Amino acid sequence: MLLTLGALYLGAAVLLDRHGRRALSSDRFDAIVVLGCRVHRTGRPSASLERRARRAAELWHEGRAPTVVLTGGLGDAPISEARAAAAILERLGVPTEALVLEERSTTTEENAREAAALVEARRVLVVTDAYHVLRAERVFRRHFGHAVGSGSIGPTSARVRGALREVAALGAYALRGRL
Repeated sequence: MLLTLGALYLGAAVLLDRHGRRALSSDRFDAIVVLGCRVHRTGRPSASLERRARRAAELWHEGRAPTVVLTGGLGDAPISEARAAAAILERLGVPTEALVLEERSTTTEENAREAAALVEARRVLVVTDAYHVLRAERVFRRHFGHAVGSGSIGPTSARVRGALREVAALGAYALRGRL
């Protein structure tokens, strides 16, 4: 029984990661929304935030949306997650006038709610880690009319840890009615 539950849990984690790595259609969106992630005390973005920001820059350069909303407030760092991500996008050639910073949120739910309050958008492309895409899509659909996720792909060890943790987070969000 315990072995079966473990296999089901692991299978769910694999499916979550796979969902976030699926190919995008050629749709255009009103905005790209980058979900925040940790910034180190030195002000350096985490590897995950760096990957998310790079993915958003790629999507912006492809013409997927005219605006990029960067979410995430202050943690232990001297700058917000949104501001750290904005610096990456600017280095990658996304103009400052295309960026909207949301610097208050600390959860996926808050990312969606606060982003919706800042931009007039109906169709959003949400960028986060691949294993987090399903939950992000569901949460953002409650605040925007249409939300599709695009997952950044990290190293296997980070993806495994994140996907295993995400199974529990997805369950918790479901139990609270946040999906």
